[in-house]
Amino acid sequence: QVRLVESGGGLVQAGGSLRLSCTASEGSFTTVVMGWFRQSPGKPREFLAFTGRVSGTFYADSAKGRFTIPRDNNKKTIYLQMNMLKPEDTAVYYCAATQKAGNYASIDLYDYWGQGTQVTVSS
Repeated sequence: QVRLVESGGGLVQAGGSLRLSCTASEGSFTTVVMGWFRQSPGKPREFLAFTGRVSGTFYADSAKGRFTIPRDNNKKTIYLQMNMLKPEDTAVYYCAATQKAGNYASIDLYDYWGQGTQVTVSS
């Protein structure tokens, strides 16, 4: 069982940066694959990136070059560092965890989800 708590969302101007945090308060952290997703109103949940000890780190095209997902296993925390933000990045951002192997870009693989945090980018 893994419980995820997110923080760090808010309002930022276009071109700015924001860092989200996702902390696992229960369960094993080092063996899970952690992912970040986002969802805008009326759109499906979109994959951004995942990282795991065996899986490595992978970014969706929408995240490459602007987003990174550093991980601190001692703090059981994964971050989503977002730079050069655009208004189209406005969404609710979710972290997720899975102990299964498979397509880590698919929401269906993840068993545990954070509560989501709103990010709003103004133009």
